[in-house]
Amino acid sequence: MKKTIEQIKKENKKINAILEFNSDFKKNKLGRKGKLVGKVIGVKANICVEGLHASCASKVLENYRAPYDADVISKVKKEGGVILGMCNMDEFASGNSGETSAFGPTQNPTIAGYIPGGSSSGPAACVAAEFCDLAVGSDTGGSIRNPASFCGMVGLKPSYGAVSRYGLIDLAMSADTIGPIAKTVEDCALLYSVIYGRDEKDAISQKTQFNLDKIKKVPKKIVVGILDLSELKVDKKIVELVENKIKKSCEEYRWEIKKMKIPHLDLAVETYYPIVYVEAFSGTCKLDGRRFGKKVEDAAGPEFLRRVLGGKEITKAEHSGRYYNKAMQVKNFIEKEFEKVFEKFDCVVCPTVPRLPWKIGENISIEENYAADALTIPSSLAGNCAISIPSGEINKIPVGMQIICDKFQEEKLLQIANAVEKTKCKNLK
Repeated sequence: MKKTIEQIKKENKKINAILEFNSDFKKNKLGRKGKLVGKVIGVKANICVEGLHASCASKVLENYRAPYDADVISKVKKEGGVILGMCNMDEFASGNSGETSAFGPTQNPTIAGYIPGGSSSGPAACVAAEFCDLAVGSDTGGSIRNPASFCGMVGLKPSYGAVSRYGLIDLAMSADTIGPIAKTVEDCALLYSVIYGRDEKDAISQKTQFNLDKIKKVPKKIVVGILDLSELKVDKKIVELVENKIKKSCEEYRWEIKKMKIPHLDLAVETYYPIVYVEAFSGTCKLDGRRFGKKVEDAAGPEFLRRVLGGKEITKAEHSGRYYNKAMQVKNFIEKEFEKVFEKFDCVVCPTVPRLPWKIGENISIEENYAADALTIPSSLAGNCAISIPSGEINKIPVGMQIICDKFQEEKLLQIANAVEKTKCKNLK
């Protein structure tokens, strides 16, 4: 990190990427050893760092000071990483623009006046603004990949269960993951190599294999599937930019490339939101204003309230759980379709987001807003690992390419992404 803490604080007044600075930052920079020595890390405000406020960018938890470290934070500290502070985000991870924070929107450092994406808006903006070297975010339906795309960064959503969620204030228990954001694939892989693995405090977490030293190796005999997007509304220039880059990579590395289709991807958004609504409602029942925090109904913003109250309605006794159960059935169906895909393909490639970022404060309908996650939600429902890497720019606005691999194939995913990252292509106007 080249900037001083004083410079960062001054610039942060414009970007609003950091909600709280770690008062021990300078002291903790000294005498460290490990993989992350010398690395400064920003942390999304829904991940517990002992002594700092895990506010989830909400008035509900604005006074909640975390009494312990999340598992990923313990691992980061053990490897010599220094925590810069708590990063801004969409309130309770409910949003994809960075605008729903109770403490004001985060600005996109790469294009002034535009959204940085969300919900991990602060972590992506912190890395893009060079406030920190790396950041830790969370991804439920695209919350790491979306802002990585809009800010021109690299963002990895690990497989469901690859990283412990202990210490994460969750949005939806069936899809939440914690993952890294960085400027390069190699840096992203470095942070992942620290935070992944089995944790007894999270029953979903798995013991998996990952070798950081293999990331620089270009894999051979890769079969790349370019996703057919005919059923979805996607900006044609974005498709052109992404496909040009992956085709050039395949040519350079002699990978096989084929057009392919995954059935019923158009159902992903409609499937995802009933699940998120119900699980958000279930997870926030404890926020009743008595044990800790304020009552959700009294202090939360409109987008998070929409999810909580929607979940409350769906779970009413007269519905007998049929909407949630039906959504989970479709989720399982999509998961099985991805399993079939990875019997034939090593990875699937598509744009990360189907449109360019909009201006902060621009009037976007709920339908348009939710549709921005149409390409990231499917792999979240399936539990696969996925990464967003920069594929170029359109009118100087960053565009991300999403690469998806089978569950617990992070090593292969990062090898492919690292190779593709090095392929140079022309930007579009």
